[in-house]
Amino acid sequence: AVARAKVAGPAAGLALIEPLAASLAGYFYFHGARGALLLQLGRKKEAREAFDRAISLATTPAEAAHIRAHLDRLMSEAQAAG
Repeated sequence: AVARAKVAGPAAGLALIEPLAASLAGYFYFHGARGALLLQLGRKKEAREAFDRAISLATTPAEAAHIRAHLDRLMSEAQAAG
């Protein structure tokens, strides 16, 4: 989905992962990737919810810190872009 998003845009990547939501609901990487794609689409509220879900599913403090750092960077980039 990430590769597809790089080639065809974030909507194309999101279209690939959305059907997997039920089966990957407990997988924090799913929510992190979904959040990044939503943020690229300007859907900030949904992106934040996805990132928050990813953080809540992280199995270690290091994973949660990594997601938070990624979220902070993406939010900064989104604000700078407009």
